Amino acid sequence: MPKSSQPIAKDLNQELFDGAPGGVEDEKDLSGEEARLLLPNRNQVELRAVDLEALLEPDHLARLVWGYVERQDLSALYAAIKARGSAPGRKAIDPRLLFALWLYATLQGVGSGREIARLTLCHDAYRWICGGVNVNYHAINDFRSKNEALLDGLLSDNVAALAAIGVVTLNRVAQDGVRVRANAGASSFRRRERLGKQLRLALQLVQTLKERAKKDPGEASRKAQAARERAAATRERCIREALAQLPEMEEAKRRNGKDPAEARASTTDAEARPMKMADGGYRPAYNVQFATDCDSQVVVGVDVVTTGSDMAEMAPMVKQVQERLGKVPEEWLVDGGYVALSQIEAVADQTKVYAPVPAAKPRKGKDDDDSDHREPPAPGAQYEPRKGDSKPVKDWRTRMATDEAKRIYKQRASTAECVNAQARNRGLQQLPVRSRLKARCVALLHALAHNLMRAIHLAPQLVA
Repeated sequence: MPKSSQPIAKDLNQELFDGAPGGVEDEKDLSGEEARLLLPNRNQVELRAVDLEALLEPDHLARLVWGYVERQDLSALYAAIKARGSAPGRKAIDPRLLFALWLYATLQGVGSGREIARLTLCHDAYRWICGGVNVNYHAINDFRSKNEALLDGLLSDNVAALAAIGVVTLNRVAQDGVRVRANAGASSFRRRERLGKQLRLALQLVQTLKERAKKDPGEASRKAQAARERAAATRERCIREALAQLPEMEEAKRRNGKDPAEARASTTDAEARPMKMADGGYRPAYNVQFATDCDSQVVVGVDVVTTGSDMAEMAPMVKQVQERLGKVPEEWLVDGGYVALSQIEAVADQTKVYAPVPAAKPRKGKDDDDSDHREPPAPGAQYEPRKGDSKPVKDWRTRMATDEAKRIYKQRASTAECVNAQARNRGLQQLPVRSRLKARCVALLHALAHNLMRAIHLAPQLVA
């Protein structure tokens, strides 16, 4: 802007803000009367007549979630309710309401009970699900963390219903694991010596607080004193849990040829383990396993393990699917991380394994004693039976050498990786809970939410 025009622009802006020509004061000067304005009053209390049923359109996802929840068997939760008839006690929150809140929240990428409780006050979909019932985050979180067996049973019922109408065929299943960051920091891991020292300090603190409360009960309010004692007791419990996990971690160090004294456990989440993540770094995490039907992309198996490797997870998942549905898939697709000869042998009489065969290693020539100069393996050498191979392993090598097997194996990525990606998009980035059991509850909710969306697409009669 030219220098000559800057004062002019500055004067115009000042006039607009000061009420000079073009502002409100100008209108008052022209008419001789003050302009009448509608000004906001944000301190007033409003009473609104709200029709919750009219807030959502007929095909809203929240309605579909509620339709699905109404068909589920939650009798175990109703049987545990103590508020019955004229017995004293406040009314219990309907378990269907809590289940619907978690399913809808999971589909929206919300994993915090506090956030769900906040949304029930201001978000139309959550308000519609609640239907005027006030819920607190304690009740919401307790439903998720204390009902692992129920959620597992609901997944079995869900998959069985889809299998009964032919949606789930179990002709081919793909399994894959996704490492999910645990609710613990890397700095919470301690060696045995440090954990022992912290345990002694924690015990001393608990004893000191109890003695102080006996000597001078009026030193502080009962509530504050109880909170301090509860925090100290929780600290002691966490350290004991970490110490209980150390023998397993020390044994793993020995198997890998490392010093067992270097084993460390977390005082925040004792069952979390440092795992190599997708970016190459190591962080406390859990390994969440999903088994997915390839034809329908319905999750048929869920597990959470504390090992970063998938090497020993194929046989347990095959067993889980068999127990869940009474049938084993004809073909089982896994990536190279699951390739262990013992696992292939364990499931050989139940299903056909499709997994990449590791490349053959270079070998020394007949007249060459120098280990640095090795002959490259011949093309396709990894598919040739090796000395000591069992019949299931030989069959697997021969099978994977065919073009048909390579074509079938390509379906693994489009199935398993898709399910993992959708779980990530729905918030399975870091677990909001601690302990393997609670982590499995989160994984089961993600599986149920995923299967709900598949049912809406493939079998809407089970939802609407």
